[in-house]
Amino acid sequence: MKAVVISHPGGPEVLTLAERPDPVCGEHQVLLRVHAAGVNRADVSQRQGRYPAPAGVPADIPGLEVAGSVERCGPAVDRWRPGDRVCALLAGGGYAELVAVDARHCLPVPDPLTPTDAAALPEVVFTVWSNVFQRARLQPGETFLVHGGTSGIGMAAIQLAKAFGARVFATAGTDEKCHACEAAGADRAVNYRTADFSRALPADSIDVILDMIGGDYLAGNITLLRPEGRLVFINAMKGARAELDLRQVMTKRLTITGSTLRTREPAFKAALAAEIEQRVWPLLRAGKFRPHVFRTFPFAAAAEAHRLMESSAHIGKLVLVP
Repeated sequence: MKAVVISHPGGPEVLTLAERPDPVCGEHQVLLRVHAAGVNRADVSQRQGRYPAPAGVPADIPGLEVAGSVERCGPAVDRWRPGDRVCALLAGGGYAELVAVDARHCLPVPDPLTPTDAAALPEVVFTVWSNVFQRARLQPGETFLVHGGTSGIGMAAIQLAKAFGARVFATAGTDEKCHACEAAGADRAVNYRTADFSRALPADSIDVILDMIGGDYLAGNITLLRPEGRLVFINAMKGARAELDLRQVMTKRLTITGSTLRTREPAFKAALAAEIEQRVWPLLRAGKFRPHVFRTFPFAAAAEAHRLMESSAHIGKLVLVP
């Protein structure tokens, strides 16, 4: 099979198209013919040598989400059949023509969606559901803030929080991006380059914050959270260290937490997939939630996709197609 491989840690130019052996389909796995693969910042970190793949996952082939068709099923798989259209969450290896994946981590592609649309779903929806709705327990009528509102995760978080009855706010880096957040359902978006988000929004007004920025955003987040508020970290793009006023945490009774998805145990991801299919997939079928694909690239142009990802000039998801 052809795959986009990391020839050595470095910049986007280290991504090359190469031949690799076809993956072997395990007993509880399905072998997928990849029609599209989502691009994520974790792929960039892996390419840079800062986010190695877990054991048992191709170390030189990035890619955490794909959409495609089932080619073969392991002997213990009873749900899927060859030809089924699915999208899947992976721990790596998605930038390839074929992938072997735990059958429980696959979800059916709803009829209105193309493979390109479907490939933009697994990583962002699994991340948003597990952090915003499970870990932070966002409830109807509460207020929700997501930083990085025009990222793939941000656009999904805005739509899902709104669909489940929350009042939604976002931050983004240009007026155009703020307008995109509001078009996706945000009640208000703040341009963090022209305004301090912690002053632009009322203090003690937010119940749940999803933060992929980290660093000096911490103080502003704490200011905005109302009593019993929940702050969830899923990345730390501005740095992993910050100063914290513990008195505010104590007096407001705040919860500060975070998670990463890639290394979670297979059973957790399987349970998450089942809940997402029950709660989120009906919204897709009804057209109340949709992926935002900014641009597609052929596998041979994966380096260009990574350059665009690192520039943060996009709105929504970037997707590779074989």
